[in-house]
Amino acid sequence: LTDAEKQMIKDTVNRKEFRDMPVCKIVPSLADQGIYLASESSIYRILKEEKQLTHRQRSKPKTHYKPKECVALGPNQVWSWDVSYLPSEVLGQFFYLHLMMDIFSRKIVGWSIHERESADYGAALVKQACLDEKIEKDQIILHSDNGAPMRAMTMRAMLEQLGVLPSYSRPSVSDDNPYSESLFKTLKYHPTFPKFKKFESILEARKWTILFADWYNNQHLHSGLNFITPHQRHTGADKDILAERHKVYQAARNQNPLRWSADTRNWKLPNHVTLNPDKKGGENGTIII
Repeated sequence: LTDAEKQMIKDTVNRKEFRDMPVCKIVPSLADQGIYLASESSIYRILKEEKQLTHRQRSKPKTHYKPKECVALGPNQVWSWDVSYLPSEVLGQFFYLHLMMDIFSRKIVGWSIHERESADYGAALVKQACLDEKIEKDQIILHSDNGAPMRAMTMRAMLEQLGVLPSYSRPSVSDDNPYSESLFKTLKYHPTFPKFKKFESILEARKWTILFADWYNNQHLHSGLNFITPHQRHTGADKDILAERHKVYQAARNQNPLRWSADTRNWKLPNHVTLNPDKKGGENGTIII
């Protein structure tokens, strides 16, 4: 665009009839008048250069801040939970899997399946999980998305009663809750998950989830845990197992040193796990339990 064309765009968008409108509305309004100045993206770019890319209406712009960084230095410090659909044989009807996990060990610490999504079920689940894991007040952070059951007063009251600190994702940002999203993907791509033949009843869905949770916690060699099971990581057994793997590789290297051009495979695991890590120099702060 020439300087004259850029100036015409700036003059136009700042005219009285357009100055309170966003560019996405200015462009079609001009088109209705038979006028084309530039593409919508070009107009946005020019306004950005002129530092005019601000909210152009009287209403306050929506601001959704990134959740604070949460660091788990061990199990039962930061949990994550979400709700997912399980298909039934009735078209349009689903069963709702409420599932809670530990982000440090990836262990499933609690789950329940119901015919509807509910804050009451979520509150009961977190209470039972805290009892099973012997959680004390102010011990854990529970992260979730912004769904209605997660934000409901029933759930908040239960978290306050249990001394659990809540943490929430931004609306429609699945990356803020990556561990639960990853777990649901593992669940739905498991070979035994019904792909064509759906769950006949909620009882069948619960029976299947019992088997899946047992497999996931006790048999699944988790790639995010250097192929240790969540149960081994949760109980601390991973340290001895990984140390033994290191010894095996060291012995193999000593026996045939010419086969190794570098160090042996790294069997270590990080000593902490971070949920929603801040960029260097971020202003969100860090929650460490």
